[in-house]
Amino acid sequence: MIKIHFSYEKRSTNLRQLIVLSFFLICCLDVQAQSPLSPDELFQRARKLAFDDKNYIEAIAITKQALLISPDYTDIRVFLGRIYTYSDKPDSARVTFKEVLTKTPGHEDASLAYGYLEFWNDNPEQALIITSEGLKFHENSEGLLLLKAKILNDLKRYKEANIILSSLLIMNPKLNEARALTANIGDFESRNKIGLGYEYVHFDKQFDDPWKLTIVDYSRQTDIGSITGRVNFANRFKKSGTQFELDAYPRISNTFYTYLSGGYSNAGIFPKYRAGFSLYANLPSAFEADAGFRMLNFGSKTWIYTLAIGKYYKSYWFSLRTYLTPSSNSVSQSLLLNTRYYLGGDDDYVSLMIGTGLSPDNQRNNFLYTDGNSYKLKSNSISAGYRKSFKSNNIFFIRGSFENQEYLKDTRGNQVEIGLGYVRRF
Repeated sequence: MIKIHFSYEKRSTNLRQLIVLSFFLICCLDVQAQSPLSPDELFQRARKLAFDDKNYIEAIAITKQALLISPDYTDIRVFLGRIYTYSDKPDSARVTFKEVLTKTPGHEDASLAYGYLEFWNDNPEQALIITSEGLKFHENSEGLLLLKAKILNDLKRYKEANIILSSLLIMNPKLNEARALTANIGDFESRNKIGLGYEYVHFDKQFDDPWKLTIVDYSRQTDIGSITGRVNFANRFKKSGTQFELDAYPRISNTFYTYLSGGYSNAGIFPKYRAGFSLYANLPSAFEADAGFRMLNFGSKTWIYTLAIGKYYKSYWFSLRTYLTPSSNSVSQSLLLNTRYYLGGDDDYVSLMIGTGLSPDNQRNNFLYTDGNSYKLKSNSISAGYRKSFKSNNIFFIRGSFENQEYLKDTRGNQVEIGLGYVRRF
């Protein structure tokens, strides 16, 4: 009897403990249920995980938790689609964006995110449909307009892209990415371009007679880039001569393009041969960079290497370029800082450039490379210009420059140049 009574008491005690423990757990769960994190707090936590920690898996889990609490929270659902995009889950992203756009047709952020998803996944036609639908509801959306211009550029519908970019720059002249894309598209809107230019250079000491240069060129846009043929007629050292040049800008992709150039002349006032090459890269945040070389041959070859970085900032464009000319015991360096302030489209701006050292792209001083020691000569220059388009297809420009040039050791002279020209697109 005693043994049985003991077992009964033990079981009763265990039962009471189990009831107390269960009650305690229920209370804890009830407290947690009464004070969960809000959808906004979960949203902020997910954003931090995604953007700061790049922890997309946990960010997706927390975002889904927020949507269980608030399934109609559109911003969170769009964010979920973006995380799917970043984590390379395009099918899940599509389902998410379609769900938003079904409930809220033309939703701006969903249209933008969905459009970029298809654009990045090489589906420009589908991206264009999504973006155009969003613009029906948000016709002045800078993000959607810029994306549509990018898509049209990718589809080689350059004229339509330029129309959108022109409208964007009227709305917001400080939109860096639109300005950079306009410059990247360049003259693709028109297939043909002819140009006429004239330069007059006065020397106070170096030469008694001024230099004169007339330039005639024709450019043709092709599917791979522009090609330009140019003829230069010059009068220098009381002699006249002609130079023939060919320039090309082949496009490799939306990120990379190249510059190829060559020239020939049988007149001693020009290099007999000249050549140039640069590889350009369109970088994020409206940056551009290039690297390449120039070669001048006045009987012997001179190689010059060049590096440059450019940046669009609001209505400005800045470019810093260096030319490096190696010799047996040293490397000569020249620097050029070029600035443009845009007044409207890509062909409406004022410019200012300051420089030090010789530039192989400046025809005035090319002949100084004929001397083996000429790379050591010092030069300081400043120039300003104005470029204006009329009715989009007519462009006029004028520029002036002043240069203090060391043309012999410890002997300096001043040069003043005036240039003007006209370009016609058709």
